[in-house]
Amino acid sequence: MSHPPDLYCVMGNPVAHSRSPAIHARFAELTGESIAYERRLVPMDGFAQGVRDFVAQGGRGCNVTVPFKTDAPGLATERSERVQLAGAANTLTFRADGSLYADNTDGLGLVADITRNAGVSLAGRDVLLVGAGGAAAGVLGPLLLAGVRHITVANRTLAKAEALVQSHFALATLQNSELLALIPQALEANFDVIINATASSLTGADVPVPASVLRPGCLAYDMMYGPAAQGFLDWAQRHGAVPRDGLGMLVEQAAEAFLLWRGVRPPSAQVLREMQQQASA
Repeated sequence: MSHPPDLYCVMGNPVAHSRSPAIHARFAELTGESIAYERRLVPMDGFAQGVRDFVAQGGRGCNVTVPFKTDAPGLATERSERVQLAGAANTLTFRADGSLYADNTDGLGLVADITRNAGVSLAGRDVLLVGAGGAAAGVLGPLLLAGVRHITVANRTLAKAEALVQSHFALATLQNSELLALIPQALEANFDVIINATASSLTGADVPVPASVLRPGCLAYDMMYGPAAQGFLDWAQRHGAVPRDGLGMLVEQAAEAFLLWRGVRPPSAQVLREMQQQASA
């Protein structure tokens, strides 16, 4: 008698746009793992209840997206070092003993996509990280560990950027990296890599930084993907930068979550190629 597949999901609000179910289904197909993965829209004030309901229904793990990444660590029995540093989690694992483990695979996914898939080295580079919410918090540590020379965190609310810089200051010192917090209007330097970690793309808002931050030929990366990222990508291209959306980050962070849950590393590069081909068909 065959067992029903193990149940996983992505929780967010909004969540209808998420490509995670397609990615995990393909991972399962290619690795022979038996899983079912769905989207779950949870109310803005209902994340904790949504997680409890999912566990009660036999859920084994859950990815967390906007706007719940900073809420997720509070539900965990155990948090990875990445979560403790970021104060944000995107991957929850529900263990058989009832404990809940929180990890953050966003930064690993971003660094893997930039360095492996885009072929851009981060070592010794100057990086602008736009935003100071859960998405930015999740990637700052792994960016520092990738050996960047300097990171400026730019955010409309300076206090949030300063808090993020402060929580990562010891790691930056260890890595011999400079870390600075600014409001977008105060940006005067230009950068090798610009990463948009704000929700501006989701809301169709203007690009939150001036074009003067772009060095000719620099990488301009939006963590969003698909139509949501198009405005940022067009802006980057118009100003001589190399645009890239977050589809590769999505696939790579999903691969890290899949490895955590199943103990098997899926062929992420193959799945990314397939998805890019589908998008351009």
